[in-house]
Amino acid sequence: MAYRLSMGRRLFLAFNYAFLGSVALLCIIPLLNILAISLSSSSAAAAGTVKLWPVEFSMATYQHVLSTPQFLGSFWISVERVLLGTSINLILTLLIAYPLSKEQRDFSWRTVYVWFFVITMLFSGGLIPWYMTIKATGLLDTIWALVLPGAVPVFNVILMLNFFRGLPKELEESARIDGAGHLTTLWKIFVPLSLPSLATITLFSMVGHWNSWFDGLILMNRPEHWPLQSFLQTLVIVADPRFMTEDDAQKLALISNRTIHSAEIFVAALPILVVYPFLQRFFIKGITLGSVKG
Repeated sequence: MAYRLSMGRRLFLAFNYAFLGSVALLCIIPLLNILAISLSSSSAAAAGTVKLWPVEFSMATYQHVLSTPQFLGSFWISVERVLLGTSINLILTLLIAYPLSKEQRDFSWRTVYVWFFVITMLFSGGLIPWYMTIKATGLLDTIWALVLPGAVPVFNVILMLNFFRGLPKELEESARIDGAGHLTTLWKIFVPLSLPSLATITLFSMVGHWNSWFDGLILMNRPEHWPLQSFLQTLVIVADPRFMTEDDAQKLALISNRTIHSAEIFVAALPILVVYPFLQRFFIKGITLGSVKG
């Protein structure tokens, strides 16, 4: 006999689906509006007639962005930055969070090091000392200037630290009995069980590196070394005439600030939108179910 849902259960499911659908629409509609504006003519965008579908369809804005000689170079620099920066962030986060997750009796200096990292979240030396330090180490105008200053994301370290402390102690004890050292325990036991948390901090690091533009403008002396966000900020949003040709000026006559801003937002968000579905499945995956038996 088929199981029949009660009226209360049906009402709950209907309300739940309607609520979640409304939240999804609230997230999707602004993005669709931005895409529609970026594909519309400057006059339609300025008149405010564009809603969810392009008006007077035009690719002039994207042609302006994609036809700039430095675009592909800046795009590759951003990709290189994301790959290097995210890898370094993950490795250092794991290597720092693992010992700090130990009990006081196992690591007597644990509290001192924890406060050492936490203080960096509350206080900083300021922009000028930060710049002078990077300059003194010879990192200016290199990809490492975009990666190494933020190599240790303290917020991610705290997330992983608390996650490691929540793992069953029996796992580490059994590994130690089998003769595993700390590195083996970390890479063979803690890391496989930490995929959901690793996916989360990976996404945080990727978004942070991809969206960062301010450090590129300050630390890169030559425009060809700018990451994509710095390049778009200077050449698309600001539209600096020093880097404009006659063809660029003619193209700018077909676009407006609103279409340019919309195209920039969509171009910047597209890579993260592509990567997110592959990481999202780890967010809801069980972490330690079945890891300890008996």
